[in-house]
Amino acid sequence: MSTISTSLGDSAIMLRRNFKHQGRNPSAVFQAVLLPIVIMGMFVLVFGGAFDVGGGKYIDYAVPGLTVMAITYGLGPTAMSVHGDMAKGIINRFKVMDVSRGAVLTGHVVATTMRCLLACVAIVGVGFAMGFRSDAGVLGWLGAFGMVALISFAASWLTVAMGLAAKTPESAGMGSVPLNILPFLSSAFVPADSMGDGVRQFAEYQPFTPMIETLRGLMTGHTPSTGHVIGAFAWSIGLTALGYVWAVSTFKKRA
Repeated sequence: MSTISTSLGDSAIMLRRNFKHQGRNPSAVFQAVLLPIVIMGMFVLVFGGAFDVGGGKYIDYAVPGLTVMAITYGLGPTAMSVHGDMAKGIINRFKVMDVSRGAVLTGHVVATTMRCLLACVAIVGVGFAMGFRSDAGVLGWLGAFGMVALISFAASWLTVAMGLAAKTPESAGMGSVPLNILPFLSSAFVPADSMGDGVRQFAEYQPFTPMIETLRGLMTGHTPSTGHVIGAFAWSIGLTALGYVWAVSTFKKRA
């Protein structure tokens, strides 16, 4: 059997293992899928009337930002799960079983990416139920799905790296908190140009704003600006590379 086929088989086993663990952890499902829906209801139904987003319905503006926020809220359980694998000695058992080392990381990344995609589908579905409407065509929605998958993949690798680097379960859980906060300091809920000095500049140049603006254009049927598209892809690819290199190097040292 070739090395590639062996690695793919081991990755599939690790993916199945991670899905089983997620099914036994209701709090992870709540945090990843249900909590973003609760936050969407709060912002749209409670605060939405107070926000000026330049005309149009607030939910049409908010859903793309909430979609990205749903990605970040599903990351904490992954960091803790990765840390648990390293701390409890399960990696040594996998080594004895001759399981590909890369499969352990790949299993976590793919499982997290798929969980993020599920959360995004749930957000968009509830958004439509609450009045979200889109003029996007098939290509627009395919582009939006690709953008969400790319962001999820980048965030997953970064979170896996954080979990590997964490020294305690508490620090592993806290590692994803900055990623949870960043969407609130972006253009997810209000336009960046409506913010005060300092916050506005931070919102404009942080990673999630170009991602959200690109996704907003694709999901609503408007062409996103070239600058936002380039920024979204650059940040996504850069974070993926950072997370991958960090995760692999840390895994080699600790395993």
